[in-house]
Amino acid sequence: MATESKTSAAHKVGPVVSPAEILHKASQFKRWGRKYPFLRYGLPLISLTVLGSVGLAHLIQGSKEITKEKDDLEWEIIETTKAFTRTGPKDSYKPKKLSLEEELKALQQKIDIANYEYKRIPRPNEGKDGKN
Repeated sequence: MATESKTSAAHKVGPVVSPAEILHKASQFKRWGRKYPFLRYGLPLISLTVLGSVGLAHLIQGSKEITKEKDDLEWEIIETTKAFTRTGPKDSYKPKKLSLEEELKALQQKIDIANYEYKRIPRPNEGKDGKN
């Protein structure tokens, strides 16, 4: 019985590989890297790029859904609180009808260009060193 359990355990583990075979397979893999550099450098780079972009798209999708839900809620609130017309909400904005002449008269009343006095503007380096 003891020999049967040993043999069944050996069959479950798998065939025994000698160290020479492992070295042979490793050297073949190294040869692939020299013979086919795309397999060693290009394929991992391309796969990392593609899988990274897919992963980032999956991560960003959640935030996009949240912002879409917020926008939908805000739009529903605006739609229910205000009645819309073709140009926008009713009674929200009524611009004054002004003319340029009226604006010019108001500006001329505020500023008198006939009365002015000269004021000397100090140079940037005058007040720092105390000279002049």
